[in-house]
Amino acid sequence: MTEWLRQAIAYPALLLGGVEFARPWLLTLLLLLPAWIWWQRRHHPRALTFSRAGTLAAAPRRASRIAKLAPWLRWLAIAGVIVALAQPRTGASAQNVTTDGIDIALVIDISSSMLAEDFQPKNRMEVAKDRAKAFVTGRRSDRIGVVAFSGEALTQVPLTTDYPVVLTAIENLQPGLLEDGTAIGTAIATAANRLRSADGRSRVLLLLTDGENNRGAIDPRTAAQAAAAFGIRIYAIGIGSEGMAPTPVGRGLFGLRYENRPVRIDEALLTEIAEGSGGRYFRALDGVALQRIFEQIDLLERSPVEARSYVRYTERFQWPLAFAIAALLGEVWLVAWRGVLP
Repeated sequence: MTEWLRQAIAYPALLLGGVEFARPWLLTLLLLLPAWIWWQRRHHPRALTFSRAGTLAAAPRRASRIAKLAPWLRWLAIAGVIVALAQPRTGASAQNVTTDGIDIALVIDISSSMLAEDFQPKNRMEVAKDRAKAFVTGRRSDRIGVVAFSGEALTQVPLTTDYPVVLTAIENLQPGLLEDGTAIGTAIATAANRLRSADGRSRVLLLLTDGENNRGAIDPRTAAQAAAAFGIRIYAIGIGSEGMAPTPVGRGLFGLRYENRPVRIDEALLTEIAEGSGGRYFRALDGVALQRIFEQIDLLERSPVEARSYVRYTERFQWPLAFAIAALLGEVWLVAWRGVLP
């Protein structure tokens, strides 16, 4: 059906207080109803037929009107059914959905130092995972991938919009899955390799680390420059309080053994690789600060491209259906009680 015909059918609905039809094309059947009525009247016997002689004898004119009314009730019932099948409805509320089209790689440090307990009541790893999952939950149409790194880097989840899979991968991150250390350059290169062929409107690399680059054959600055050449912006987050922090140094009889060690984050390096790609560097001193950083990044990268309105409808088919049933019962009443044969 052409668009102009759809609009022509839907236009009368505007006069009915904003009523719309889910299947407006069915209303074209109403145009066939007059032709069918004409055909019925032409081929219907001209004589008035009654099942009770008393009906005609009592009041000939009244009986004639009753006989003519019966088929009209049937036609009205058919019309009501057609309108009900077209599914009339009214909009109860609407919500706007924005499409951002951003490709995001979450690059998360899982080195042993992420078990440091300066983000009480949890360690850095658990707080970083919680905030990262909250960030993922707040996305709507962005593709997200996960890269874990320590002394080496490994893609946990490629870019996808399957957020439950992303959330599960983040939850399963633990120190010890990879060789220990902090290979920032390798992590950036691994994530950039995933992002460079992405077709999203923009590409973002979120790097969460709590240390200094001490492993890997790729220099972080070189990796960051290569990422920037592909249009990838890096947002680096240094995780860790200032001064001393209880850091795991080995295992004892009762689990990990902690000692207070100085917190060392190469902020100069992280600032350089972030700003060189058009991104920013943030320092998260605690869990609340990390949450606010994720919220800032979300605002920086949220640039709506398209807005669509989805309406939750209230179905109104009950009214024309009730009208059709009433008309049908009226015809049955005329046939059964007044003695008019259809």
